[in-house]
Amino acid sequence: MSKWRERLNEYDDEHRHMLEGGSISQLFLGYSLSFSNPVFVGIVYGLMINMTLLLPIFYEGNANSESNSDILQKWISQSIIILLLCASLGAISTIISSLIKRPPVRLEKRRRYLYPLPFIGFLITTIAIIFSTSEELRILGYFILIAPGPLYILISYAPRWRMIERIDRDLDPFEGMKKTIYLEKNNEDLMERNFNDLENAIEELDS
Repeated sequence: MSKWRERLNEYDDEHRHMLEGGSISQLFLGYSLSFSNPVFVGIVYGLMINMTLLLPIFYEGNANSESNSDILQKWISQSIIILLLCASLGAISTIISSLIKRPPVRLEKRRRYLYPLPFIGFLITTIAIIFSTSEELRILGYFILIAPGPLYILISYAPRWRMIERIDRDLDPFEGMKKTIYLEKNNEDLMERNFNDLENAIEELDS
């Protein structure tokens, strides 16, 4: 078991859940922290994008009577650009999380907005490629297709990885942080409001 996992029991349920993350974060964090670095997560996302674009690009090439070698070369060139872009954004996210020192955003209730975006971007990109629409539409499709991965890394994964990496080095993961977790609800305020409501109700019954 990884060293940082052994230390999770030192934290309360909210912080432990925040550090473990959702299913995607847990998938990457199942590997060593070197391989689960945000840079490599960005590369994995870039690879997934490149595989989905393989068929539309080959369709476009065949429609333009290009040879298979030319189409493959075009796809490889585009794939390298996307991989470098996603890897660079992952590195930038790591630097930003180290400078800002903010907790990761929990995406449980935001997945329905974020997760469909790559499919929408792929659909727009495919339509733009197959029907040879305007270049602006293709750029929009690429943006919607690529943006969700780096955005997830920036707001959720990179801050989580930074904190876990510090735990693994026996350092305080919350050092320099004004807030250590984003709570969906402030439980203490909620309990206090409920107590006050109950107290007012009792006073009204006594009056």
